[in-house]
Amino acid sequence: MTASAASLVRTAVFAGLYLVASVAGRMTVLDQSSLSLVWPAAGVAAAWFCAPGRAVSKAVDVALLAAITVAVNTATGASPAQAAVFVVANLLQVEVFAALLRRWRPALWTWRADGGLRTPADLWVLLGVAYLASSVGAVVGSAGMWLATSRFSWVMTAVWMARNFAGLLVVGAVALCVGRVVAARRGGEVARPAGLRWTRVAEYVGVSVCTAAAYTLGFGSHGVPVTAILVAPTVWAAARLPTPFVAAHNAAVATFAVVFTLNGSGPFTAVNSHAGRALFVQLFVIVVAVVGLALALGRDERETLLRELGRQREDAARRAELKRAIIDSMADGLSVIDPYGRITLRNPAATTLLGGRLSPADTVADTGHYGFFHLDGTPLTPAEMPHVRLAAGEVIEPMDVLVRHEGLPDGRILNVRTTALPDGRGGHNAVVLYHDVTAERRHRDELAAFAGVVAHDLLNPLTAVEGWTDDADDALQDAPTHPMVDRARQGLVRVKRSSARMRNLINDLLAYTTARDATIAATTIDLTALATEIATVRGDTAAAAGFTQPRFRIGALPPVRADLVLARQLLDNLIGNAVKYTAPGTTPEVEITATRRGDQVQVTVADNGIGIPPGQHEVIFDNFHRAHRDPGYPGTGLGLTICKRIVERHGGRITATDNPTGGSRFTFTLPAVTGTPGPQDTNPSHRVAV
Repeated sequence: MTASAASLVRTAVFAGLYLVASVAGRMTVLDQSSLSLVWPAAGVAAAWFCAPGRAVSKAVDVALLAAITVAVNTATGASPAQAAVFVVANLLQVEVFAALLRRWRPALWTWRADGGLRTPADLWVLLGVAYLASSVGAVVGSAGMWLATSRFSWVMTAVWMARNFAGLLVVGAVALCVGRVVAARRGGEVARPAGLRWTRVAEYVGVSVCTAAAYTLGFGSHGVPVTAILVAPTVWAAARLPTPFVAAHNAAVATFAVVFTLNGSGPFTAVNSHAGRALFVQLFVIVVAVVGLALALGRDERETLLRELGRQREDAARRAELKRAIIDSMADGLSVIDPYGRITLRNPAATTLLGGRLSPADTVADTGHYGFFHLDGTPLTPAEMPHVRLAAGEVIEPMDVLVRHEGLPDGRILNVRTTALPDGRGGHNAVVLYHDVTAERRHRDELAAFAGVVAHDLLNPLTAVEGWTDDADDALQDAPTHPMVDRARQGLVRVKRSSARMRNLINDLLAYTTARDATIAATTIDLTALATEIATVRGDTAAAAGFTQPRFRIGALPPVRADLVLARQLLDNLIGNAVKYTAPGTTPEVEITATRRGDQVQVTVADNGIGIPPGQHEVIFDNFHRAHRDPGYPGTGLGLTICKRIVERHGGRITATDNPTGGSRFTFTLPAVTGTPGPQDTNPSHRVAV
């Protein structure tokens, strides 16, 4: 069907429904006021102008509504003036209804998934819009009737408002429920049932029979006082049956009440005034409709929320199952420990990596139960357990732990990483991840040991080369001048230079092996004195070699707890680099400062050298990496690697940044001496110039 044909069909259907509703309403005129007892056409007109679908033309719809209103009213005894008043009042009423609905609930009268009457909130909007629209229609209609007939009555105004309000509510609710069903069908939200169960069919029949019986008794006999139970079938339907059926039930109840009242029977015939009788029957219809719709829509909203909650629970269960499957399939071990030491989660890999040692009662046991040791063989104390340190507020760095017990006689090295996971109650759970690094560490140790042995063994032949080179050089000192003698002397110079480079490389390899493997003998170190000593030696060396003597500024450095040999090598490497990597013709300037930060001392070595090329501030700590390969800056590329290893073995970290005034700035941390406050500033009065 084309769009124009669909528009014509839409207009024709609504015009036919409006005609039928208008005729039905005019058949309920009670007296000479020409005012109907009910006016279902108000609801049909609202649906006509609000329902989705493209109309042929709004002007055509307005003209048809006006023509039908005039024709039906004049044909049933109304004067042309009264018919004109009805047209104006009906048009204003439907326009106000549509405008307010578009403003307050634009999706209510649409085919969208959230369209139709669905929740109590939708009902309250419908009631508010219907009340305001019917008030406008009643005021305008009553005023027009007063102008046309010179008669005015507040009671008749109230009746006009009540009957239009009831029409908008009852018929509008039916139309909205139909829209809800259509929207659900279009969106696939509700599948078409293949059939109804006999119990549900019986319930439909039961509600219908009870409704007919109750209203027959309540309205058909003056002697049976059953009026109070008339609302019971509505409550039954609202509690058990779909909302569209409840809306249709409300329309049927309204029809019952109006038909019996028109025939002069029922509780409302006790009111002598036709206007009063019309007012009471409309109020009854409104109350029954509101009660039924409120209960049904509340039930629908509750069921929708329960379905959504069920879907969320199913999704959560699926996600939890997926996460559990992922955790269980991990090759790394994972444990979650609460603040009280209880293990709330553990995957199979954790049990395997720990050699099958399970925690009794899912509570973390003593370190001896698991066979935890430091890599040097000393047992791990309970206070050193990662979850205990985390609970104490420490920042946990990754650590290597040796696991050795009857189940793992050869031992296994695990890299343990611990992170904090908030538990939602102000505490933190410890998420502990175990990674097996046994093969990696042993391979690395073998390489380091090999490098140390090779470096040590190479020193013997290198010493012999250097000795014989010196002897040859001495022998040539007294030789007469000759081109071949000069050539031999030049060759010896090259041999000496190459030997020196070889010795530096071997020394660096030995230093790297020491930095990795030597046992740390921690002692209290006066950093200020150590830095001053190294700076003095560097200055004397430069003066003896005929180079520009560097200038040092050393602040008051807090004492640290570290290995003296390794700390000396660390500072010597950094100070040596600061002096070496200086542009030609520039006097090297080195500044050494430090501050106490909690249980760490942060030391900074800044220079005015040539700096670090962009993008190399991290890779300069890699093995054999050289940022500057110019002949004027010799080196092996192991110096900063050794510095990093020394710092990390002391539990600190080292970084390289650019010096804002030019050059480089290296910052590292070492353990502070417990109970000894350190300086918090770098006042020049605290500095030592060398």
